[in-house]
Amino acid sequence: MIEKNKVEQIKTPEFKIQDKIATTAKPFSVSAINKTEDRKVYKSIKPNSGANKKYNFSGNRKTTQNKRPMMSPKSPINVHPVAPGKVRIIPVGGIEEVGRNLTIVECGEDIVILDAGFQFPGEDTPGIDYLVPNTEYLEANKSRIRGIIISHAHLDHVGALPYIIERLGNPVIYSTKLTNAMIKRRHSEFPHLPEIQLEEITSSSKIQLGRSLKASFFNITHTVPDAIGIIIETKYGNILYPGDFKIDTDGNGNPIEVSEYIKLGKENNLALLMESTNSEAPGFSMSENVVHENFKRIFKSAEERIIVGTFSSQLERIMEIISIAEDLDKKVFIDGRSMKDNVAIAEELKLFKPKKGTILPVEQINDFPQNKVIAVCTGAQGEKNAALMRIASNRHKDIKITPKDTVILSSSVIPGNETSVQALKDKIARQGAKIIHHGIADVHATGHAYQEELKLMIKMLNPKFFIPVHGYYFMRKINTELAKSLNIPDKNICLAPDNGSVIETDGKTIEVLKKKVPSNYVMVDGLGVGDVQEVVMRDRQMLSQDGIFVIIATIDAQTGKVKSSPDIISRGFIYLRESQDLLKQTRFLIKKTIEDATGKMHPINASYVKEQVREKVGKFLFQKTKRRPMLLPVLLEV
Repeated sequence: MIEKNKVEQIKTPEFKIQDKIATTAKPFSVSAINKTEDRKVYKSIKPNSGANKKYNFSGNRKTTQNKRPMMSPKSPINVHPVAPGKVRIIPVGGIEEVGRNLTIVECGEDIVILDAGFQFPGEDTPGIDYLVPNTEYLEANKSRIRGIIISHAHLDHVGALPYIIERLGNPVIYSTKLTNAMIKRRHSEFPHLPEIQLEEITSSSKIQLGRSLKASFFNITHTVPDAIGIIIETKYGNILYPGDFKIDTDGNGNPIEVSEYIKLGKENNLALLMESTNSEAPGFSMSENVVHENFKRIFKSAEERIIVGTFSSQLERIMEIISIAEDLDKKVFIDGRSMKDNVAIAEELKLFKPKKGTILPVEQINDFPQNKVIAVCTGAQGEKNAALMRIASNRHKDIKITPKDTVILSSSVIPGNETSVQALKDKIARQGAKIIHHGIADVHATGHAYQEELKLMIKMLNPKFFIPVHGYYFMRKINTELAKSLNIPDKNICLAPDNGSVIETDGKTIEVLKKKVPSNYVMVDGLGVGDVQEVVMRDRQMLSQDGIFVIIATIDAQTGKVKSSPDIISRGFIYLRESQDLLKQTRFLIKKTIEDATGKMHPINASYVKEQVREKVGKFLFQKTKRRPMLLPVLLEV
């Protein structure tokens, strides 16, 4: 088990970082935004040194072998090549959303890609599986791609790889041991793709990326082990990319493991690309150690069985739960395919070594006394088919909730999931179990830095230019205010307006060019990647709002008369059996409209007649219902 510093108290401590590190920072208020080791020695990693390593995985996996990327129509690439003497940074994704992170660093003839994540769909993209970054600019310049560097194994940073890697010419992927293993496991679900080139890196690795760029690395703290910060070295200085991070603290609120950042801050740091996910949250985030201590207390006091719901990516927390279970002589039963896979990978890579017999198949959960059982499962966001929701809905074949159970929801509520999480809690509460969640106890800690951590990182790394990334515009705007409060000049702060913005620097100044690279959403939908266009989305949105109304009419090709009463099919608009009067009037209007349009028309212009039906019937239905269903007239000439 990865050792953590012990904490002296369970409650979140008072943080007084300013007493530990001198600062000239000006006071900052969120409301303000409403007003207006020597790094010269390098060696290349041997090709394919990590690609041939074998990993064993447990758990059944659903394969997606038919999800071969399908090309979408290309947008014109109107961005000129980077000029000599300039360094270019292009956030293709991740600065208009949380997720879909992909950033390009370009200098001379060399391009390096930082992360390649996907985003889960929202209400405005019904039926879509994932949203991935637009790679048209990279595809047009794939001969210049020197590699993809991945900061950590979360899907918003790595999930897009299977959908884009082949289109980019299958470049080398550089990442740490655990991240490589997770990439390899996910890639195995796409057997139609060629074998990927994986190179293993550590915080001491140094790699040459073409003629103009070099990369080195530094350790960071996040909710998944083996996360790493990236340094892209250019002739003007370092471009620093910590990825997702937090600054952990001890029980007294003092930062730990920051000496490497202070040392790095003494180098020539050109630009800092810093995440903005929690830039709105004041103070410091809670230490993961506090969560671990609370788990120990709850596990000891629980009357009988404990059920923990959390993210499958919270690997360090899951490993700590297993360690606590061993100390308390309890058995752990893991349910959820992705969680089983991740734990198996961590064990295979010797990130932890559980005692034999501690982790058992969930099918054996009822073979042990209830006070000796801890179930750890996916589904804390209320996902319909995840393990915890199946348990709460009494659909799980092995686990049935009882009034003596303690259910811990060890996750924050992702925006948009409030209703599903509330439904999950209601289902559990109806069965009498005790529920503990982050709103009433410290059972979850974020992996993303709060304001004081962001400010501390800026101060320690001491960059010339500051570029906020990872988050909506408002989040990034707040992040710029944090930088200003640390006396970084406005001219050195670059708030890119949109995905695809092209940022250039000559080492002295920094600017956003007027032209952009293509950055529109690329959608993964079933078997297709990028073949769903905006018009399809508009149709789906319309169908989801007012339904569809299909009219089928048979017309005499000689006379233009309607031969029989038109057939009507309605889905999501009205219930036909209870709307007979409306249907009778609609059929009359359809017949009249068609016959008026075809009275002196020979031959019949079907397109014109359909348009007349669509217009007049649409107006009539809106007058009667105040709804606008999608109207599809079908005319059959006989």
